[in-house]
Amino acid sequence: MSENPIIVTEEEKVLEFYPRPPILTSFQANWNGVSLGYMCQPALEFPEVSTPRWHSIGIFTHGNRVIYAERQMDGRRQLDAVAGGDIVITPANIGHQAVVEGEGEFILLGIEPHIFARAINEGATPEEVELLPCFSTPEPLVYQIGMALKNILVTNPVGSRLYAETMVSALSVHLIEHYSTRKPTLHEYPNGLSRYKLQQVTEYINEHLDQDLGLEELAQLVQMSQHYFSQMFKQSLGMTPHQYVIRRRVERAKEFLYEGKLSIAQIAQTVGFANQSHLNFHFKRLLGVTPRKFLTK
Repeated sequence: MSENPIIVTEEEKVLEFYPRPPILTSFQANWNGVSLGYMCQPALEFPEVSTPRWHSIGIFTHGNRVIYAERQMDGRRQLDAVAGGDIVITPANIGHQAVVEGEGEFILLGIEPHIFARAINEGATPEEVELLPCFSTPEPLVYQIGMALKNILVTNPVGSRLYAETMVSALSVHLIEHYSTRKPTLHEYPNGLSRYKLQQVTEYINEHLDQDLGLEELAQLVQMSQHYFSQMFKQSLGMTPHQYVIRRRVERAKEFLYEGKLSIAQIAQTVGFANQSHLNFHFKRLLGVTPRKFLTK
């Protein structure tokens, strides 16, 4: 291993080490503390790189075909046989170098250490939650979360923040449980949020439906970690915060349709959907008809 790995602190700089541009990124999606790049790269030699800014999760999506990679990480060397559904974990400040022998598709997910640490404990610092490096290993749950994040960027990049942060919170909890030195104690709260806290959150959501709401800001309203907030919110209402926001936006859109003062495109923007198509999709999914057909009923 070289004595001086290349230190990277900007998302765009990571991409410069790859010969092909990414197929998709989250750079314009306003996600808080997390970034995603989806790419297809040829066989390549990747220099030793380290970053203090993110924990990096490589999620491979190229199917059952095996791609061999000679990988060097944290002073250890290993020949990885990588198949779709495998992941590689490179914690912040850990050097990672690889020689990859074949073309493959993968998702590169970066999670900032403070976001990762606060997934379970709002007061936790990055130093308290040490993520361990991991060579190629199958991880179906991480693969599913990675694909869900990729898909939301395709279908709704502008309004994807709350969904993405919810997925990353769940991913962080899973990684802390299975790939960290400090195993968390996960508590169950069968009664959900108190009536006051639930009202506090739902009123805030209803007052800010037109904005790109984030999980962290909702959790901070009631001074809870993102994980416990999501869990207790769902226990209280039977749906995730993201599902509740979508439902309230559809209900608000229905009210505007009754008033008849705005076009469907204007309503979509007013209630916080990315565009009219996004409103149509969720309106029909929840109510069984499109907004236009709703008006003619």
